[in-house]
Amino acid sequence: MSDWKQLLLGDPTGWLLEEDNPSVRYLTLVDILGRPETVPEVKQARAAIMRTGVAPRVLAQQNPDGSWDRPDRPYHAKYRGTVWQLIILAGLLAEGDDERVRRGCEFVLERLQDRSSGGFAMNQAVRAGGGRHREVLPCLTGNLAWALLRFGYGGDPRVERAIGWLVRYQRFDDGVVDPPTGWPYDTYEMCWGRHTCHMGVVKALKALAEIPASEWSRGVRRTIDQSVEYLLRHHIHKRSHDLAKVSKPGWRRFGFPRMWQTDILEILGILTRLGYRDERMREAVDVVISKQDADGRWKLADTFNGKFLVDIEEKGAPSKWITLHALRVLKAWAT
Repeated sequence: MSDWKQLLLGDPTGWLLEEDNPSVRYLTLVDILGRPETVPEVKQARAAIMRTGVAPRVLAQQNPDGSWDRPDRPYHAKYRGTVWQLIILAGLLAEGDDERVRRGCEFVLERLQDRSSGGFAMNQAVRAGGGRHREVLPCLTGNLAWALLRFGYGGDPRVERAIGWLVRYQRFDDGVVDPPTGWPYDTYEMCWGRHTCHMGVVKALKALAEIPASEWSRGVRRTIDQSVEYLLRHHIHKRSHDLAKVSKPGWRRFGFPRMWQTDILEILGILTRLGYRDERMREAVDVVISKQDADGRWKLADTFNGKFLVDIEEKGAPSKWITLHALRVLKAWAT
């Protein structure tokens, strides 16, 4: 048994390898067991993602124009609209070259990307086309850039512009007296204000972490460094000015898929993927370890089931997704 497995109260690997969740099976084979992509069972698990489970059920409900639910409410139809289905499909590792996935990507690029800045907005600008300039959101831009990168849009000029928006505008203010002014900082107090929105930082970093390190520009590297330091300064989930206090109790309740919000597990997953094992992460790692059951499984504690087009797992029950993400974090942390 490797050192990281000594952190577990049981071995959930066989459970994660069951065929009912092909995405989890595939990621367990590759990330936990270290199987090469060329191995037949890995190929079969990857191919099954588009045939069984949640992904094909979501794709079956797509409208002919590439949208889901109401085409005029791709963001505000929570959590049934186009934006949210793309985030879900990206999390499931749906194939980016699938025609239906491409239609969905083109829908948000055409309707929600602000043509003057590259950021993504909540609504379409009816007269000018593209996304409404005054409604560009940092968490939405990060989420859609992440999804598009996962679907193979890296190098697409439109996605490059979204990445450029994150590099140019993402802030890391931590209770400053004089927050920045001007667009986009004057639009939403909850996103900017004197204390930058934690979720905006997390989603920006999540997107930038999808870019291969060999392709990082100077601006991307700088923004990654600033994002990481911001999160470490907060010990992931604490108040930076009083580390004895938890910023948001909800960040200790793990969920999948994560939409605009976040939690300890998502943040640790991003940081460990980037290779960070900073001592300021330890308290959050200990929270993860403490939440497993006697079988080495973690529960789904937070969900929008009932609001999704397709429910994902069961709230309060052992979750293959949460367990997989916990194992990936602990393996990266302890090895």
